[in-house]
Amino acid sequence: MDQRTPLITPVLVAGCIIIMVSFAIRASFGVFQIPIADEFGWLRTEFSLAIAIQNLAWGIGQPIFGAIAEKIGDRKAIVMGAFIYAAGLLLSSGATTPLEHQMYEVLVGFGIAGTGFGVILAVVGRAASDDNRSMALAVATAAGSAGQVFGAPLAEWLLSMMSWQMVFVVFSGVILATLACLPMMRAPEPASKAELEESMSEILGKAFRDPSYALIFLGFFSCGYQLAFITAHFPALVTEMCGPIMPGGVLHSIGITTTSALGAVAISLIGLANIGGTLLAGWAGKRYTKKYLLAGIYTARTIVGALFFLFPITPGTVLLFSVAMGSLWLATVPLTSGLVAHIYGLRYMGTLYGIVFLSHQLGSFMGVWLGGRLYDQFGTYEIVWWVGVAVGAFSAIVHLPIREKPLAKPCMA
Repeated sequence: MDQRTPLITPVLVAGCIIIMVSFAIRASFGVFQIPIADEFGWLRTEFSLAIAIQNLAWGIGQPIFGAIAEKIGDRKAIVMGAFIYAAGLLLSSGATTPLEHQMYEVLVGFGIAGTGFGVILAVVGRAASDDNRSMALAVATAAGSAGQVFGAPLAEWLLSMMSWQMVFVVFSGVILATLACLPMMRAPEPASKAELEESMSEILGKAFRDPSYALIFLGFFSCGYQLAFITAHFPALVTEMCGPIMPGGVLHSIGITTTSALGAVAISLIGLANIGGTLLAGWAGKRYTKKYLLAGIYTARTIVGALFFLFPITPGTVLLFSVAMGSLWLATVPLTSGLVAHIYGLRYMGTLYGIVFLSHQLGSFMGVWLGGRLYDQFGTYEIVWWVGVAVGAFSAIVHLPIREKPLAKPCMA
């Protein structure tokens, strides 16, 4: 009999708070692109590479922190992640060269890994009952979107009162404050240490030999590419490519008077729309085949992305795109993590999902870096945008052959 706790638990609440703050800070980095580049006279590529390195370090760190959590404990992994995150932000605040900034973003990326999806979703997955697991994962994922709702506008507001360096210092303190939630982060252990040592290689071996695991890995690439590109470059894209905000219009009347402010609001609106989209994905993941839901989400992203660039970019289309893309934004996360748990079991979900998430972050690296590189070369984001549309279509296709059948029975605590 499943002895795990119901959907609403202290573990879920604490996990949501930690992910929310972690992702609020991460989602704000696109707002700093123009101020930092303007202060030092950097090319767009330089800051883009720093964020790309952050995303790559996040991907590399995810399976590492997943394994740390499974070996020495979830809470110790989260503490390590929070302190590394804070150190990276503090050091970044003093960076004056592109190389310094890029090096310190390695720490930020590892910090996100320790306070993000890989560790938190594994804990939530073990704490939730079988019936509620899909929705619990969706709720925790949606918390990341809630952070995105206020992360970029908060950074924009703080920048109006202080330097970007001081904003980084403030954010470092905020991420450390989330450690107050740790007493609530108690979930059933997946197995004893002896059992972990005995079966890790066996479970990983089964996954690595399974073609479905490779397809899940490949399919998650485009999710990272699209999300990271939009988070890092969409505010700048909107600032430079969007038509003017008309005086006396609705946006002007509510205080959105510049395309720069519109870009920050767009990131926030994406996060807001994604709360509903992610919860819907969690509900659907319990009732329908996950691989088909994922294929459908990637197909919808492809269509939405193509339509946005086929029509003139105006304040209205920016808002429409933000709502549409937002509803699809992180909807892939509870479905992908749930798919990994369904096929390979809960015991090593943190490590197995962390490895899959590395593909997501390889895509993130390419989306952020390529966005800046091609912008500097051609003076437009159009080429890199259409690459994102193409990889979205690729992900829709590769999910179809996945064999959605358990290879390992979940370990019951």
